[in-house]
Amino acid sequence: MKIATFNVNSIKARTGSFFSWLKKYNPDIVFLQEIKCETENFLFLECESLGYKVAVLGQKSYNGVAVLSKYDFVVTSENLPQFNDDTAMRYLEVLIKKGKEKFYVASVYAPNGCSPDKNVEKEKLSYKLHWFDMLYQRLLFLKNSGLPIILGGDFNVMMESIDVYDENKFVDTPLYVKEVKDKIKAFEFIGLHDAFRLLHPNIEGYTFWDYFGNSFVTNLGLRIDYIFISAKFAETLKLCRPDKTPRMMDKPSDHTALIAEFDE
Repeated sequence: MKIATFNVNSIKARTGSFFSWLKKYNPDIVFLQEIKCETENFLFLECESLGYKVAVLGQKSYNGVAVLSKYDFVVTSENLPQFNDDTAMRYLEVLIKKGKEKFYVASVYAPNGCSPDKNVEKEKLSYKLHWFDMLYQRLLFLKNSGLPIILGGDFNVMMESIDVYDENKFVDTPLYVKEVKDKIKAFEFIGLHDAFRLLHPNIEGYTFWDYFGNSFVTNLGLRIDYIFISAKFAETLKLCRPDKTPRMMDKPSDHTALIAEFDE
């Protein structure tokens, strides 16, 4: 089984490059973030023509998440049930049915939290931490179902110095503060593992390069996109890596795809 997560930074702006990549890699499940279009305006026909079933939680101009799957599924949650802001579309969860197997997957786009105004940033950090608390509550619910879990998405946090080109530039930001990192570390208590770090404990694995300052060419990157997997999938994980191909295409997203493969 092949899966991928990709913050496309506007599906309409990346249509050509995205579908070129999708046809080449042909993942079984795809998590998309920042699709930046309303649900009804998503490219359903194009995805369905490639054999995908599609679930979308869209939003005009901002945010928005989607799940593409070659397996049957039912949507089980649009946004986090206990989070009281339904204006930002950041979480989409489905129950996959793969033969006799069932497992939960979710596309995740965590709040960024950064602002040039420190007072605003403090409020945004509080919002971000609360959002992660509600994500944790949802993951506890899924764990209690007894079914395996895969999360893919843009979590807007770097966990270690190896995940950022210069940690000194981010020390006091919502992308790197201990309070946010602790929210991710808590996933371990639910039995979720960082797929990339399972296979590559000492490799940078950047998935994001800013558009400014020629950062992609000079590799001034961040690892903020993750695939988290429960034990069942950790046992069969054979590959997890960023695919830099989309970032090298014309008019790319500032993120690139993170892919994982599992033995059947």
